[in-house]
Amino acid sequence: MATNAPKALDDMFYDMLKDVYYAERQILKALPKMAKAAKSPELKKAFETHREETEGHVERLGEVFEVIGKAPRGKTCDAILGILEEGKAVMEDYADSPALDAGLVASAQAVEHYEMTRYGTLKSWAKQLGHNDAAALLDATLAEETKTDKLLTQLGGPANSAAVAQAKAA
Repeated sequence: MATNAPKALDDMFYDMLKDVYYAERQILKALPKMAKAAKSPELKKAFETHREETEGHVERLGEVFEVIGKAPRGKTCDAILGILEEGKAVMEDYADSPALDAGLVASAQAVEHYEMTRYGTLKSWAKQLGHNDAAALLDATLAEETKTDKLLTQLGGPANSAAVAQAKAA
């Protein structure tokens, strides 16, 4: 007779891993569009660089799946779909606006903050579950996401100032 044992933390770890794997693959699709839309050469370059890093994040997640003995699989992440949809709306609604780059920075930071929470949680759970190799891989990605967030904060200052200056001049 089969039993329906309650799901454990390792089940939740696996589910969240699938969630972030799906999210990273969606982000890979969005970053070239954001780079193309950006007006600032520095912001465009930041999106292009982060796309390359994101390819590494997907590969690293594949290694985490391997560490826990599972095949890499994605699970639809409604949160990242909503965040990316907001970014798409910024690109459409502000395409000709001097505020476009400020909106792109805000959208990208929403993505980074989502990822930082996921990687932070996954790293903590990996340690608690004894997956120290997985924790190290997740920590490496968390460090890159945090670095990208700081770069976006730096780029946001000039983007916001430029938008305000152009609005006052109009």
